[in-house]
Amino acid sequence: MELGLKDKIAIITGGSDGLGRASALKLAAEGAKVAIAARRAEHLQRAADEIRAATGADVLAVPADVTVAADCERLAQAALQRWGRVDILLNNAGTSAAAGFADVDDGKWQADWELKVMGAVRMCRLVLPHMQRQRDGRIVNITTVSGKTPKARSLPTSVSRAAGINLTKALACEYAPDNVRVNTICIGLVHSAQIDRMAKGGDLEAHYARLAKERVPLGRVAQATEFADLFAFLVSDRASYITGTAINFDGGGGATV
Repeated sequence: MELGLKDKIAIITGGSDGLGRASALKLAAEGAKVAIAARRAEHLQRAADEIRAATGADVLAVPADVTVAADCERLAQAALQRWGRVDILLNNAGTSAAAGFADVDDGKWQADWELKVMGAVRMCRLVLPHMQRQRDGRIVNITTVSGKTPKARSLPTSVSRAAGINLTKALACEYAPDNVRVNTICIGLVHSAQIDRMAKGGDLEAHYARLAKERVPLGRVAQATEFADLFAFLVSDRASYITGTAINFDGGGGATV
């Protein structure tokens, strides 16, 4: 399927690993130009070099922390100075944080909000004026199924992800007349370094098999490349009538349709 992504300009936060890296690789393979951002400069540059080597694409690595407004501005400006426009934004920066209410102090609430909500707000604020002027843009915010149906001990992530879903719908409605589409992918379990660490040095294969049996009706944990396929479709010309949606990417594990 031709996705129409050749020469599109994309910014991906949290782009050095996992979902962000897989998404950058997918877009680059489709002929897009991609700016990836993350906090660890050397690790980020290695990811950019590897994506460039694998695809031949123009890949820009911009070390940035989305909790810092100046870093967000520097990231957006780097992409604009290099390519003159921004067509696609993936707000992917974030970490898993799940605990009981009594275990989450003010600092943890504020840090989670700054990273997952305000990081997305800052990046959207920077790219939306350009998307409006060119009357074309595609934004995808990463959230989780817990943002729709929180479980016990899912704080603060379930609250910040609920805000991300709400932000998505509000922006989609406001910017639809400018042909800017905004969607969110609500993830469940996906192979990642964060989930690897939960195994605490044990048998990774057994760890993922147990998680899949307990929490995923399809019986397996997703790969980041499968997420990247969905993301690429959502920001493609093939999805031109899809906006304001919150799509579950969870193998059937979520409690909502």
